[in-house]
Amino acid sequence: MDGQLIAFTGLAAGLVAMPGADFTVVVRNALVSRRAGLACALGITAGLLVHTALAVAGLAAVLAAVPALFRALQLLGGAYVLYLGLRTLRALRRPSAALADEAASGGRPLRQGFLTNALNPKASLTFLSVLPQFVPAGSPAMPRTLLLALIVVVLALLWFHAVALLVDRLGRWLRGPRAARVVEGVTGGALTVLGAVLLLEPVLAA
Repeated sequence: MDGQLIAFTGLAAGLVAMPGADFTVVVRNALVSRRAGLACALGITAGLLVHTALAVAGLAAVLAAVPALFRALQLLGGAYVLYLGLRTLRALRRPSAALADEAASGGRPLRQGFLTNALNPKASLTFLSVLPQFVPAGSPAMPRTLLLALIVVVLALLWFHAVALLVDRLGRWLRGPRAARVVEGVTGGALTVLGAVLLLEPVLAA
């Protein structure tokens, strides 16, 4: 592995592990069950795959060139994260068993993870700006960019699955009725705040 790949892997690991809506959604689902946490982690990785594919194809440049489209996606993503937060807080009124059944039902964790990540246009722009910096001058851009994108996806797959497994193990002490409601309240509040920030950012920037 050359020096540039080592540097990129370190940078990508930092970007992937940065706490945010993705991390919070994985934690929330992993506290419901290991299966829900892993499904959510897989959904986030799939969403990240969309962003890296857009960056490789150059389509992310369209978001940078069309501010209205970028802001619309920001608002949509913020609204979804806010919805998840408010929905989590509202669900605290229900019995704990009903809450767990609802969160783990069907493909909901997978869908939550995918939409939380895929609806964040900043991810596409981040990779669009970062990937070209690690393509050596004179070398074919496409194969190298695909390799860099693959590194990002693999790191995300490993990181979020590790988070889900760790939270699931710690969750044995956090899944009591009282503790579970406290954790749900904290994650719901965090998602609500993150969603509000994501919604306000494009409005204040306009």
